Amino acid sequence: MFYLVVLLVTGGGLAVAALDEWRTGIRIVSGALLLAAVLRLVLPDRDAGMLAVRHRALDVGILVLIAAALLFLAATIPDQPV
Repeated sequence: MFYLVVLLVTGGGLAVAALDEWRTGIRIVSGALLLAAVLRLVLPDRDAGMLAVRHRALDVGILVLIAAALLFLAATIPDQPV
């Protein structure tokens, strides 16, 4: 059930990125990935549902790495002239 929350927040972030401010949308997606990492870290395997794919440490590490990369890219890519 928790993965549905992560999925909905991610979908919302993608919608914001597509329709309005891409940086804000990417930050929302990064937040969803960090939420997934925290949930995977604290929930037992049986409650983590589809968030539990591999070993706990690997799942958390990958989620944090991708979230950090997205945040870094959203912060450092310069605005393009219109």
